[in-house]
Amino acid sequence: MIVYDLKCDSAGHVFEAWFSSSEAYADQQEQGLLTCPVCGDRRVAKAVMAVGVPKKGNAKTVRHLAATAGHANLEAKELLAAMAKAQAKLLEGSQWVGRKFDHQARAMDAGEIEKSTIHGEVTATEAHALLEDGVAVMPLPFPVIPPEKRN
Repeated sequence: MIVYDLKCDSAGHVFEAWFSSSEAYADQQEQGLLTCPVCGDRRVAKAVMAVGVPKKGNAKTVRHLAATAGHANLEAKELLAAMAKAQAKLLEGSQWVGRKFDHQARAMDAGEIEKSTIHGEVTATEAHALLEDGVAVMPLPFPVIPPEKRN
């Protein structure tokens, strides 16, 4: 596992993301699968990170830190897996509407169409406008692959 601090372009939110390898990060970045969990911005890149270098001759401390980090990694993996499972459960009864999300959410809020659970894509600007207008929406913690792009 590799951990990167990522930063969105629009608001500068910095967040931590875990990848199985640097190639996995590059692949997800190339496919546009990375989004800011705060504002939904898809323009995400690596943020500057401090490098942790242990002191020479501090073997006992290094072993302890490695063991602690391994435990933390396991806890983080379990937490992320539980969150992904919860999101998948939430989306079971939801309809993918793609780029029509903004229009459909507003139409439901105005009572023009029947309310239902939907998910789709919006830009960060569209998401902010929905929230400012009082439309009940929430960002998903993990990217969703549109049905037409799944294998």
